[in-house]
Amino acid sequence: MTSTNSDPLDFINNNSGIQSGSQADLVQLLLYEIIRVKELITYYDSIPNGGGQLGSSILNELVSEAYNSLVNYDTVLMQKYYDLLLNCD
Repeated sequence: MTSTNSDPLDFINNNSGIQSGSQADLVQLLLYEIIRVKELITYYDSIPNGGGQLGSSILNELVSEAYNSLVNYDTVLMQKYYDLLLNCD
């Protein structure tokens, strides 16, 4: 079985895909941060003895709300959650 190294966020680097304005850019940036934070969640989940459970649950809630802002196309909330997710580490 061969593994391909395709980046799911390639549209950001190649400037292809949806690019009709600042709101489309915000959507792409928010999606990038959601994916990045989901990787952090797996890190927090891997901490032994439940040491990262609080951090994981907080980040899960932020990701869930960020998804809701995308589904509802609420640009004010999208910007809010983008800023929040951007500062997650």
